[in-house]
Amino acid sequence: MHTQFKTIGIIGKHSDPRIADTISNLHRFLSQKGHRVIVDLKCATLLAESSIESCETQSLGRLCDLAIAIGGDGTFLAATRAIVDFNIPIIGINLGRLGFLVDISPEQIQCKLNNILQGKYTEEKRYLLHTKIIRDEQIIHQETSVNEVVVHRWVTPSMIEIVTHIDGVYLNSQRSDGLIISTPTGSTAYSLSAGGPIIHPSLNALVLVPLSPHTLSNRPIVIDDNSEIEISFCQTKQINALVTCDHLEIPKVLISDKILIKKLPTPIRILHPEDHDFFNTLRKKLNWSSGYNN
Repeated sequence: MHTQFKTIGIIGKHSDPRIADTISNLHRFLSQKGHRVIVDLKCATLLAESSIESCETQSLGRLCDLAIAIGGDGTFLAATRAIVDFNIPIIGINLGRLGFLVDISPEQIQCKLNNILQGKYTEEKRYLLHTKIIRDEQIIHQETSVNEVVVHRWVTPSMIEIVTHIDGVYLNSQRSDGLIISTPTGSTAYSLSAGGPIIHPSLNALVLVPLSPHTLSNRPIVIDDNSEIEISFCQTKQINALVTCDHLEIPKVLISDKILIKKLPTPIRILHPEDHDFFNTLRKKLNWSSGYNN
């Protein structure tokens, strides 16, 4: 038996009515194999077993050798942000609908997970973005995101005027509803819906996708992921903008603020079953080639 994962943390979508049974079954399965199992506190309160060890989600990365996220991609993103500083791998079990990141179904837990615990897996590294809001030369807010950072117009019918610099070099000014800065992971999320390209996870790239730009020639652009992106505004009157990092909102960003976005140096490590195939996931999730049998 492969023993590198002695302590395993479970992070679940606590609002899903199916989560209690799935976590109970998973906890039993892992415990029987001799693993110490810690459940995130919110999910632990839903379980009948009072003896289950639990802790706050933010502490799981410090205590565990492996994390398992149970839910949809949203749960996986939240779990990833919680453990990114601890360099432990993560596995996704899918209770959601789309699931680009969570690729094990509840019915496959024993088979797929058993193989992974025996060392039969592929490991994939995904990089995250770190965003700082700068006001009067001071950092007033900072956030981490797996998928994307989005600058939106907020509480106004008017477009916002965005100025973008890449590594200190002027890129463009645009009037639009906003701008998406997406990782390869996020290229199949909001960026895709806004007309951005799908980027293979192995590429060291970021994509900037304008939201409803006033100029039709303003198209998505792909840049190196080591670039630092600076967003500022050129409005003549004060408006508020909204910045979201994987749907975590940073409201009331002022036109005098600067938004700095840069890749985190440490990636998240995702463990997949050995038969994981990114292109197969695209075909299934996006319903491509539905009439073709290879």
